[in-house]
Amino acid sequence: MEKMAKGLKVGLMAGLMTLAASPAFARSVSLKDAGPALWVFVIIGAIIILLQLIPAAILFFSFIGTATTMAFKKEKKVEEEAVLPGMEPVAAKK
Repeated sequence: MEKMAKGLKVGLMAGLMTLAASPAFARSVSLKDAGPALWVFVIIGAIIILLQLIPAAILFFSFIGTATTMAFKKEKKVEEEAVLPGMEPVAAKK
């Protein structure tokens, strides 16, 4: 009984969504009657979105620089010195 009720709800919702998405219920959006407040809102929103490109570009090129440095970096072999307490410095070999 419970499965049947859930199936009926899902079917009803799918049917209503299909009906609402049909061209018979579609309305065109006209912006010619939009007030100046809408245009100010859209312009400010666009500016905020475009300002996010600055840190995105910084992070992107930083990543590219780090990746290329790691890819083309030539390793230098350096001898490390190990110093024990009470002893003279001795060069450690790898």
